[in-house]
Amino acid sequence: MNDKLKEFLENLKLFFQGASDFNRKSKAILEKEAHDQMDNFILLCFADMLGLPLPTSYYALEILPYIADDLEYWQRRMLDRKSIWGEKWGDWDLDA
Repeated sequence: MNDKLKEFLENLKLFFQGASDFNRKSKAILEKEAHDQMDNFILLCFADMLGLPLPTSYYALEILPYIADDLEYWQRRMLDRKSIWGEKWGDWDLDA
């Protein structure tokens, strides 16, 4: 009986810890997702900066003033990655 009570209290503690964990894991997941979405958006618009030919570059120049501050950090993040496909597949637990 005592072991069941300890197990129940431990599970209850873990439940409330997970339900109220807004600053650690949840925030990190949201920040990573926001970076991934921004990286994908900039890659679609300005892939020619990395050497990928992109026919819509002329039209993407219209949004350049709005994201100019983010381009330098994005370029650094893209060039520092060893394998973009490996990272994306790792998000879904697939082997590269």
